[in-house]
Amino acid sequence: MGREFVVRRPLAEFGLWDRMADGRAVFSFDLEATERCNLDCRHCYINRPAGDRAARKGELGIEEIGRIAGEATALGAVWCLITGGEPLLRPDFFDIYRVLLGKGLLISVFTNATLVTDEHVRLFKKFPPRDIEVTVYGVTRETYERVTRKPGSFEAFMRGLDLLLSNGITVRLKAMALRSNKHELAAIGDFCRARTKDYYRFDPQLHLRFDRDETRNALIRAERLSPREFVRLERADPERFGALEAACAEILPAPGAEGVPVPECHHIFRCGAGKRSFVVGAEGHLRPCLSLNHPDFLYDLRKGPLAEAWRRFLPEALKRESHRPEFLEKCGSCPIVNLCLWCPAHAYLETGELDLPVEAFCRVAEARADGLKSG
Repeated sequence: MGREFVVRRPLAEFGLWDRMADGRAVFSFDLEATERCNLDCRHCYINRPAGDRAARKGELGIEEIGRIAGEATALGAVWCLITGGEPLLRPDFFDIYRVLLGKGLLISVFTNATLVTDEHVRLFKKFPPRDIEVTVYGVTRETYERVTRKPGSFEAFMRGLDLLLSNGITVRLKAMALRSNKHELAAIGDFCRARTKDYYRFDPQLHLRFDRDETRNALIRAERLSPREFVRLERADPERFGALEAACAEILPAPGAEGVPVPECHHIFRCGAGKRSFVVGAEGHLRPCLSLNHPDFLYDLRKGPLAEAWRRFLPEALKRESHRPEFLEKCGSCPIVNLCLWCPAHAYLETGELDLPVEAFCRVAEARADGLKSG
C-alpha cells in the first residue's frame, strides 16, 4: 500500500455529484477490516500475523461496522473500500460485505487474491462490487515469494486471480515497485494489461511501519528505489508520466524563475485528506487518510459518533500549522513541493515529527522536476 500520484479515483467516475440534492457533501471511506495478513510482504507497513489473537480480538464487529456505515451514509457517504491487512482473512467477511451493501454503499475490495474461493466468487457475482483490486508482486514464483515471504503464495495468488477473472468479476491490477521485483516490472505490466481492460498502475513509494518496528523498517528501506530509478520508472509508463506532465504543467517554476521567492505556507496539510474521505481502522479509530497514524489525528468511533469526528474533529485537527524554521525554509516555501512525496503523514513515519523535511523526498521531487523539464 502507499500514496500514489493519484491516490483515489474521483467520485465523478461513479457518475456522482459533489453534493446530494439535500446539500450533503458526497464522500467515501476506507474500512480496514483487519491489520492481519496471510502474507508477510517485505515492504508492508501495517501487516500483523494472520493468527494474531490480540489483533483479531480488537477488530470491529459486524454490529459496530453496520452502525458506523449507517452513520456514514446518513452524512453523505456513497462508496466504501474494504481493505486491510487481508480482508478475506476474516471469517465474517461475507457479513461485512452484506452489511455495507445493505446501507446502500458502492463497494470495492483490496485483496491479495490468495484466499479467494468459489464462495467469494458466488457472493461477488450475486452482489457485484465496484471492483476488486489485486496487487501483483511478481510473475514468477521466485520473485513473488521473495516479496511475500510465504511459500505457496504464488500458486494461491494465480488460482484466486483466475477464479475472479474467469467468472467475469471486475478486477483492477496494480504493482508495488520494489528492489526485489524491479527486474520483472516490465513483465508485471504486460501480465496485468493482458488480464484486465481497466488501468494498470504501480506504486514506487514505500511507507515505514506504523508500529515503528526497526527491523521491519530496515527491510522497507532496503526495498526502496533511488530517486533516479523512481523517475525512470514513471517515465517508462506513458500513461502515468503523461498524467503527471498534465497535472504539473502549471506548478513547475518557469525557466529562469528559480530565484523567485515563494510565499511561506504555515499549514502542514495541503492535500484533500479528511475532506472527501477518511479511514476507519480495524479497531475503530477514524483517521484522515491511510498513511496518517499520529495520535492527534485519531478519533475513537467506539466512544464517539462519526458526525462529531467528521464535522468537528477532522476540520479542527487538519488546521495544524508549523512555525518550525526547518519546515518553513524548505517545505513551506518550496516551488516544487507538489512533486514531492512529503506530507505530514510520511514525515511522521520517517522522522517522528509531522513537520520535519525528509531529504530523500527532496531528491525525488528534484528528479521529477528534472524529468518533466526535459520532457
